[in-house]
Amino acid sequence: MDESCLNQQAKKNVSEPVLFTHSHQQGCEKSVTKTLSYFHLHLISDATGETLLAAGRAAAAQYSHARAIEHMYPLIRTEKQLAKILENIDAEPGIVLYTVVDQKLALKIDEACSQMGIPSVSVLEPVLATFQSYLGAPAHRRASAQHVLDADYFRRIDALNFTMEHDDGQLPPDLEEADIILIGISRTSKTPTSIYLANRGIKTANIPLVLGIPLPEALLHVKKPLVVGLIASAERISHIRQNRLLGTSPGLDTESYTDRINIAQELAYARNICERNNWPVIDVTRRSIEETAAAILALRPRVRTDD
Repeated sequence: MDESCLNQQAKKNVSEPVLFTHSHQQGCEKSVTKTLSYFHLHLISDATGETLLAAGRAAAAQYSHARAIEHMYPLIRTEKQLAKILENIDAEPGIVLYTVVDQKLALKIDEACSQMGIPSVSVLEPVLATFQSYLGAPAHRRASAQHVLDADYFRRIDALNFTMEHDDGQLPPDLEEADIILIGISRTSKTPTSIYLANRGIKTANIPLVLGIPLPEALLHVKKPLVVGLIASAERISHIRQNRLLGTSPGLDTESYTDRINIAQELAYARNICERNNWPVIDVTRRSIEETAAAILALRPRVRTDD
């Protein structure tokens, strides 16, 4: 049964497990049955919903045989908006998570879900209660307070602009102003990691390493930025390169580009460069972008991300 069929069956009857059978062995069919269940996950936010979505997905990821059908409702700040959402939830019941600082709206969500017999959880409430207990004062409860146009916001925008201007080996004369410089061979997640760090307010440049081509002089003379090498297994890089060959430059030797022996040589070249220059190396083979960024930030513990 393919993925589209599974989704169609799930939407018809979420509570009913989806069974699929596979594998043949020595000419005889050996049936292996695995249950995959679906559930509706309703996410209500008075802001963009980014925090809520991350929390919901982190929790859902702990259940390998259950898949969430996500319903995102951002910027919900009136009872009229909420009424329509509650109708949707009643039609497709499931788990309700919300980040709504207006206590009247939050109470309506809890009461409606209680009447429908489904669970609802305020994701921020336990955190706010802890802050209130420790700080001795209640929260101001402002929607989208984390997105206020303050100095921190503009610092992150500045970092993002810097990062885009210094992506993929672009070397304007202000490279020394970078906080972090990422280097690595093609397909070691340099650009997405750079953008993630920029969203944290960290000016990040990234420079590709190409076998046999010397490092840019500008990189060799930087003093302030932390330079970090990113590597991965030859198998992973080969797989990613094979999946991203469409749209590559004309004349690219695709066979050499995806060959694991050649990739291993590229990785050895990258490791050698980092070793010669005493630059730390991070293996991203089994790391998400967030985990890679955390490992990079751990290399600069004395530098605050909000400086």
